[in-house]
Amino acid sequence: MKEADYVVVGAGSAGCVVAARLSEAGARVIVLEAGPEDRHPMIHIPAGIPSLLQNPAVNWNYSAEPEEGTAGRRIHWPRGRVLGGSSSINGMLYVRGNPQDYNTWAQMGCHGWTYEEVLPFFKKSESYANGSDEFRGRSGPLVVEDYRTILPLTHMFVAAARAAGFAYSDDLNGAQPEGVGYSQMTRRGRFRASTAQTFLAAARGRANLTVIPGAQCTGLLMEGTRCTGVKYTSGGGREEPIKVAKEVVVSGGAVNSPHILQISGIGPAAHLESIGVAVVQDLPGVGGNLQDHYVVRVSHHMKDTVSINELSRGFKVAREVLRYLFAGNGALTFGVTTAQVFCRSREGLASPDLQLLFTPASHDPEQFGVLERQAGASVAICPTRPQSRGSIMAASSAPLARPKIVPGYLTAEDDYRVLCAGLAHTRRIFAEQPLARHSVKETSPAVAVTDTRAFKEAARKLGNTLYHPVGTCKMGTDAMAVVDERLRVRGIENLRVADASVMPVLTTGNTNAPTIMIGEKAASMISEDG
Repeated sequence: MKEADYVVVGAGSAGCVVAARLSEAGARVIVLEAGPEDRHPMIHIPAGIPSLLQNPAVNWNYSAEPEEGTAGRRIHWPRGRVLGGSSSINGMLYVRGNPQDYNTWAQMGCHGWTYEEVLPFFKKSESYANGSDEFRGRSGPLVVEDYRTILPLTHMFVAAARAAGFAYSDDLNGAQPEGVGYSQMTRRGRFRASTAQTFLAAARGRANLTVIPGAQCTGLLMEGTRCTGVKYTSGGGREEPIKVAKEVVVSGGAVNSPHILQISGIGPAAHLESIGVAVVQDLPGVGGNLQDHYVVRVSHHMKDTVSINELSRGFKVAREVLRYLFAGNGALTFGVTTAQVFCRSREGLASPDLQLLFTPASHDPEQFGVLERQAGASVAICPTRPQSRGSIMAASSAPLARPKIVPGYLTAEDDYRVLCAGLAHTRRIFAEQPLARHSVKETSPAVAVTDTRAFKEAARKLGNTLYHPVGTCKMGTDAMAVVDERLRVRGIENLRVADASVMPVLTTGNTNAPTIMIGEKAASMISEDG
């Protein structure tokens, strides 16, 4: 039987960090990852993202249940099933969020998680050449870079946003996390900087770290309310156990972490009994409190300028390939969003509740992931602190069966209000120069959508996930809390959860950077508690 001090379940954005740091501290660590090694070439080319979003070789390809808030549509949920997890298939945006996010966590009972207390872990994780030493790290494993190539359309958007009254920030992850600024990416030169290619790659030469790809966790080993290890299958049908001398750290993400707990008897007792799982610990919050960023995109056809649409076709593709190979720049180094605006939907808010994500490209509304032929630009309107809540619940006791995902999109009326405010902000920006002179027309949701009722209908029919599910093993002190402030599962010995599922509420922006920070802080606390 395999044995280790710690088993980390899931080699994703947080799991790779936890495993690397614990092995760095001298512990014996085994990492289980359900997916393969990260050898798929499109993982490492930043512009390869579209080919990964539905690729079963590296993607769980989950889907959410049809809901009224999505006009009965079944929304596709990509999640990374490969070393690096979703950091190997995401848009590579590095966005920490707003300081108020973490102060709010602390006010909700998550002691030790104020912005002042988490900032050192953000800095420890990253290596970024620009910005202020007060806020930015210089020598961490995670390489963060600015865009190497910026199309004129992006500069136009930034200038138009400033003309519309939004203050310019030269570092949205620094002293001024509000206003308009250029995006930063987790990229190492011309290649993607996933946590597998940074944290885990640096640690894999250590004798005390074992990484097992293709190993899906089928449950926790329990002796009463004490976790003693895990069991997993490598695809042959036979389960293998691993015993731990210290702890199991579940880092499966917002979908898989609650599912692993539930099939192991940890979760809402009534639900577990209904699917034939013996209850080990009644924790009603496991799988609840699901939050995600649901966005509506505003798209424009453009003229007299160049967008990614044209660069992705014909001889221009060959030119971009050569730029990438010989100069390490050009369109193939792009992520998904080149500039952003963090702003407020109304007066009186303590911090921004909207993120407007600009992309110098537009997609065919009839074909998933296919760019339009005409030059285009788009802005994704994202309410960063949605009030809507959903759930992720095991559908059966079978460990390999997929859980049921019910996001609850747009079940809270206030989310419509914030989306409407974001639409108004976006239209103001497109009406300003220099962007206005290059816009042919708004193509989605269409200029005709002006009243609240029409926009609500458009939001239900056109909206989509920004791939940021969190909260299903929330941290806190209330009755729905699953883990305490040190990420220990309530009522269970030797078991923690460390990933985006522990966030009590969403952060203001993309969730990869905060999840990496959670991995850093988790590893530090585990070593302290030793």
